[in-house]
Amino acid sequence: MKRDGRALDHRTLSELRKRGVPAVQSGETAGRVAVALGVNLRTLFRWLALYRRGGWDGLDAHRRGGRPPKLDGRSLRWVYETVTGKNPLRLKFPFALWTAAMVQALIKKRYGVRLGYSSVCRLLNQMGLSAQRPLWRAYQQDPEVVRRWLAEEYPAIRERARGEGAQIFFADEAGVRSDFHSGTTWGRRGQTAVVSSTGARFGANIISAVSARGQLRFMIAKGRVTAAVFIEFLKRLLVGAPAPIFLIVDGHPTHRAKSVMRFVAAQESKLALFFLPPYSPQLNPDELVWNDLKTHGLGRRVITSLAQMRHMILSHLRQLQKLPALVRSFFLAPTTRYAHI
Repeated sequence: MKRDGRALDHRTLSELRKRGVPAVQSGETAGRVAVALGVNLRTLFRWLALYRRGGWDGLDAHRRGGRPPKLDGRSLRWVYETVTGKNPLRLKFPFALWTAAMVQALIKKRYGVRLGYSSVCRLLNQMGLSAQRPLWRAYQQDPEVVRRWLAEEYPAIRERARGEGAQIFFADEAGVRSDFHSGTTWGRRGQTAVVSSTGARFGANIISAVSARGQLRFMIAKGRVTAAVFIEFLKRLLVGAPAPIFLIVDGHPTHRAKSVMRFVAAQESKLALFFLPPYSPQLNPDELVWNDLKTHGLGRRVITSLAQMRHMILSHLRQLQKLPALVRSFFLAPTTRYAHI
């Protein structure tokens, strides 16, 4: 039920404002806060405008008058909904990510208000927004196909696996390069630190498979990952397998090759192959194996030769095999949690 602020006494209204503003600033969505407090969005953003103009004192319902804000509640609501709901490319910006400078230009163009860079950052923070590293998602991805996979297809695979006593693995391939780097280092302020490494570029291709039980199997390929290489990996995966294996992979042509299909069919009930929705790598827990390898295994090391790189890959992945709890954690990310059971 919506509340009419005009019917509230000054003390109650002030307290309501001082509950709503910090709730939004903490990261709760404006819509949820408005519903929880029983006010409409227009009122909530007007409170944010009052806070921006006068701080906590500005939320005191006893106070009247004063200089009008450069951006009122309606303006703040538009900025909030634009940044959280629209792609900058649709508004003729050159990038797909919102930056403070772009929001600054957006406000100037829409309202003719020139805010400083720091003022824009402060405004975004006051509305509960923060600078984040985004999840990239292919524009070709079909949300309905993903929904069907999560709600129908994977649950059916899981039930079939239970009925047949099969183990479910997720597999993927990745290439690692000698010039990939991650992490930070301390250095003199204002002077970028330099870490010397070889200028030669080389890489290695790897296949791995993980299960929600914490199992990890992998193979370093000699050259490209072809259908023949993938079949070799499947053979290794089957060696000593105590139960049938249900393997989930993406729809890469290598995985759908006729030779692969013939090999899988020849295994009868020992092996079954399933395919993730197109352009949906975030649904594959095995992607996090590569993130761990690149970020923690190779990205912070100085690599001088291909032989050294292969040794480091083997060492890191073998160590990962001894940490089933860490492998299981790859199934607890927001986009892979569906497969953790």
